[in-house]
Amino acid sequence: MPEQDDRDAPSPRGTPDPAETEAERRRRRARFLRELAEARALRDRVQPRRAKAARLRHAMRMRTFRW
Repeated sequence: MPEQDDRDAPSPRGTPDPAETEAERRRRRARFLRELAEARALRDRVQPRRAKAARLRHAMRMRTFRW
């Protein structure tokens, strides 16, 4: 895992850093989404029964959803 820069830390006031560009925000978001997908994939591998049940629940929701 690469080390995180100081830019990844939230600003002390809790407001967005004015020096942060849109590109940096998108890169940070993309990295977060990649790590989230990786964590979900790992959970699915180590808990296959739960993953299957979740897939079935999702499929049922999609079948019963009215467009």
